[in-house]
Amino acid sequence: MAQIQQDKDRLNLAPKKFNMWIFLFTSFMFFMALTSGFIVYSGGKGHGLGFNMPNIFAVSTGVIVLSSLTIFLASNAAKRLQFQKQRLFLWATIALGVIFFVLQVYAWSLLIKGGIYFTNPNASQSFVYVFTGMHLLHILAGLLLLINTLVKLYKNTPQVLNLYNMDMSSIFWHFLDIIWIYLYVFLLLNQR
Repeated sequence: MAQIQQDKDRLNLAPKKFNMWIFLFTSFMFFMALTSGFIVYSGGKGHGLGFNMPNIFAVSTGVIVLSSLTIFLASNAAKRLQFQKQRLFLWATIALGVIFFVLQVYAWSLLIKGGIYFTNPNASQSFVYVFTGMHLLHILAGLLLLINTLVKLYKNTPQVLNLYNMDMSSIFWHFLDIIWIYLYVFLLLNQR
């Protein structure tokens, strides 16, 4: 009887996982459209950002890459039924996600101190705020997903649902990591 219920749960979760992939694809296309807009604008004007990216962006990149490692470890712990380790690595991922968020906001303050504003005559500089701001909205969604997974883990959800929650969280969080690396490299290549 329990096996039948687990099989039923798996079948009910498949469409939700497909919806996650659709969302990731549309988010990917959204970020590609933003970078295309930057290329069209700056290509027509013959200039890039006109400033060097603050080093804090490199630090935040290291933080989000580390968070991908912790979510990977949490996912592996879930598969091995090591729930204490899964909780520990989920907490670490959430903490690193919050640190990433704070570092990004701090980077904005450094940009403002350097005279780089959202409403600048050089609109290509505004793209930095748009890229990072849209990514931070996705980070907030990812943090909510991670917190939801952690809360359900503390409530002793069935293993099928635990693995599903971990899969959804892992897929989304790795996507955020990849998108940030893409955006960061893109901005670095267009600094001057």
